[in-house]
Amino acid sequence: MADFDLFVIGGGSGGVACARRAAAYGARVGLCEPGRVGGTCVIRGCIPKKLMRYGALFPDHFKAAASYGWRLDPPRLEWSALIDARDREIARLNGVYIDMLEKAGVELFKARGRVTGAHQIEVGGESHRAERILIAVGGKPSLPDHTGIEHAITSDDALENLRERPARLVVIGGGYVAVEIACIFQALGVETSLLVRREQPLRWLDVDVRQFLSEQMRAHGLDIRGSTPVQRVERAGGRLVVMTGAGPIPTDAVLYATGRVPIPNTKGLGLEPLGVATTENGAIMVDTTYRSSVPSIYAVGDCSDHAACGIDPAQFDLTPVAVAEGRVIAETLFNDNPHVVNYDQVPTAVFGLPEVASVGLSETQARERGHEVAVFRTSFRPLVHTLTGAPVRTMMKLVVDRASDRVLGCQMVGDDAAEIIQGLAIALTAGATKAEFDATVGLHPSAAEEFVTMYQATA
Repeated sequence: MADFDLFVIGGGSGGVACARRAAAYGARVGLCEPGRVGGTCVIRGCIPKKLMRYGALFPDHFKAAASYGWRLDPPRLEWSALIDARDREIARLNGVYIDMLEKAGVELFKARGRVTGAHQIEVGGESHRAERILIAVGGKPSLPDHTGIEHAITSDDALENLRERPARLVVIGGGYVAVEIACIFQALGVETSLLVRREQPLRWLDVDVRQFLSEQMRAHGLDIRGSTPVQRVERAGGRLVVMTGAGPIPTDAVLYATGRVPIPNTKGLGLEPLGVATTENGAIMVDTTYRSSVPSIYAVGDCSDHAACGIDPAQFDLTPVAVAEGRVIAETLFNDNPHVVNYDQVPTAVFGLPEVASVGLSETQARERGHEVAVFRTSFRPLVHTLTGAPVRTMMKLVVDRASDRVLGCQMVGDDAAEIIQGLAIALTAGATKAEFDATVGLHPSAAEEFVTMYQATA
């Protein structure tokens, strides 16, 4: 039996971030993880997805190259080579995470843990005492209960286990994962349809951004079918058929990306006998300090319910949010530095084709909060495509509070949107005004300069 100041159950991004920082402040920290360290993001989420997206960019690059004088043999994707390269990098990152924990002084247990008391954890048959316990076990993809669901795969399967490229894919869902996977597989040569229950995907995005993004995704070849709820999935011969109100869609694979259950991973953790309050689907209810109804037990990330923080889990169940929450706990408990995550200024990105990123409030959100706003919006053909002639455009938008001149939100659709919005997130966090944007000299020629040259409000 060992005593710890903090014991973390779950080796994903939030748990690892909290454990490392707490250990850096001198806390005795233990962490248990039965699978590969890194969690959904590293093993079957953000990282493999982004690597596959890099691969998916090359077809457009090859087409553009001809407009710039390059003569290439017809390119051909070797799917297995892409998957093998991706998997080697994931394995390397798993080792990096383990090494980071060990160097920080965190004791790692490669086993599943369960809570047996307010200050007690059982790991691999051994009992340990901890002053505080952090649950950071994440969530997993959910599948609806309807006929033929056994034929469907999830994002976990697509980003970790799919060894052969399907000729035809139907993706069902309208969130981050659905849009990203649909765009990536379409660009990698898979004939892909995205079925969305609402008229357009990504319901939390600015209305203008959603409309522009849908148009651009279609220009990149993606078949988007809005207002198309699925009735069932059938197998017909060697193929699958997705039955919708608009008719059948034949396909080789069906991927459901309708959300991640916040925490079925809490099942069997021993929380209920201790009186840890959870939602109906198992998410741990926490206050604004991420403390559960049992004062010594905390939770962060997808396995926690953020109702007390007033945020939309569909928008903010994100890796950097879990990391920020984990670091807040470590700072508060072990560095006498209590603070909170600023959810109003969390930058988000959807790595589809094209890329979309935003920070702050959308126009609708700003108006709903009582702001009288000025809107600045522009769209243009990127310089690179003035020679290619491709129907590709970039869109940018600023939402400004008229009374204070403070910039409330920035949105962008186009190449490098995430990289550009990350920089603007600093400005918004610092409270920058539109006048300060206007006083900033643009970097020419760049797309980013448009954010500081928009001077006439469009609304």
